[in-house]
Amino acid sequence: MKNFWDERFAGSNYVYGTAPNTFFKQELDKLTPGKLLLPGEGEGRNAVYAAQQGWQVLAFDSSYEGQKKALQLASNHQVELDYQLASYESMPIPEEAFDCIGLVYTHLPPIPRQALHQKLAAGLKPGGTLIMETFSKAQINNNTGGPRDINMLFSKEELAADFSSFSHLQFEELEMELDEGDFHQGHSALIRLIGVK
Repeated sequence: MKNFWDERFAGSNYVYGTAPNTFFKQELDKLTPGKLLLPGEGEGRNAVYAAQQGWQVLAFDSSYEGQKKALQLASNHQVELDYQLASYESMPIPEEAFDCIGLVYTHLPPIPRQALHQKLAAGLKPGGTLIMETFSKAQINNNTGGPRDINMLFSKEELAADFSSFSHLQFEELEMELDEGDFHQGHSALIRLIGVK
């Protein structure tokens, strides 16, 4: 997958745009800035927005091209990011270190998805917030973004099991028109999740 993402991010264009994801922005704006973890952050649109709002951001991705463009975007906006080049498996996540985790279209295969989600959740402080927007399994019927493997798309039940340790989970399943760069365009089936640990 690293080669896939390096190829996708290699051009000068920001393939998902430079504006933050709408739902992530909406929910992050409700919180008091603190420490934020952004796995699979790609070209940095969400990390840069969060840093502009005063968050201390730790982001990671396996794509060197994504990291390079994220750091350039941060420089353009005169903010600093701690952006690590790492996979979900190799990235060390300190326990109870983060006030918020943002998972924006971070699609993982079923194995080891649950274990990796639980690893990320362990990094959240008690009372911390998870913000997640992702494609649901119904997205397999659309050609507007996301994996073409239904096993890498999510159901509400799978996510509820992955984050079962949380004190509160709020789900919304919806269909809407996406307009995020070149690869998230058109009618899409989504799951939005807010979790409190």
